Amino acid sequence: MNISQETTELQYWESLAPSWQKHHRFFNRHSAPVTARMLSLAGVESGCRVLDIASGTGEPALTAARRVGPAGSVLGTDFVEEMLVFARTEAARLGLRNLEFRCVDGERLELMPGTFDAVTIRWGLMFMPDPGACLAGVHRALRPGGKIAVACWSARDENPWLNLPLGILRRMLDVPLTPPGAPGPFAFAAENALVHALVSAGFDEVVAERVEFTMAEFDTVQSYFSYICEIAGPIAKMYAALAPEQRETFEGELARVVCRPDGSVRLTGATWVASGRR
Repeated sequence: MNISQETTELQYWESLAPSWQKHHRFFNRHSAPVTARMLSLAGVESGCRVLDIASGTGEPALTAARRVGPAGSVLGTDFVEEMLVFARTEAARLGLRNLEFRCVDGERLELMPGTFDAVTIRWGLMFMPDPGACLAGVHRALRPGGKIAVACWSARDENPWLNLPLGILRRMLDVPLTPPGAPGPFAFAAENALVHALVSAGFDEVVAERVEFTMAEFDTVQSYFSYICEIAGPIAKMYAALAPEQRETFEGELARVVCRPDGSVRLTGATWVASGRR
């Protein structure tokens, strides 16, 4: 990615920061099972030194800080400062003094080797143009025997909360599917893709499991529509490209495919959670 592309990508995610702040608690309440599983697989416990990459508005760094307690420490990183402003506010609200957030590109980690006991990356690696560079940096930053846990979305059809609106938008705008492995929500959707990435970065004892959970639960389709168009980057970008009359069509089609008989919406998600040891 050249400097111009990096600037555009950063500006794009900066534009989504207010929406992520708005929906922080809702998103993280529903994704709590994934966070808990990641922290367990990474061996995060009292006294641990934890690095959380692509923390966004604060998770799973905030949860990790509560788990490691005052004897431990957590460093959360993201390349969008506007996201981290909210994360720092949340940490202060929760009284977490063992947690620091830094604006750092996950592909350009400059950390002392052997600094951390555990590393987590929740739904961030898949958006990186060079995920291998990130994982190589993580490998260096972990102490020998330290653990990593990474979450990336599984197959499209296993994630209707995201794939249903994406499918409608792609059809309306004639946008092809991104090639397998290209940066995006499904970059590591293929079985064993995440395992291969961790093994290639030098990790041992690498395993992956699939975690299913309810990702979108709303009383009305309008609430779901507002949520998904505000927090899902690819959807927000394509929705913004629609003409006014197309937006009405999109909303109608989405309602038809996601609404339950009582008008509510309940859609599931599935993610790979891979772990390994340095």
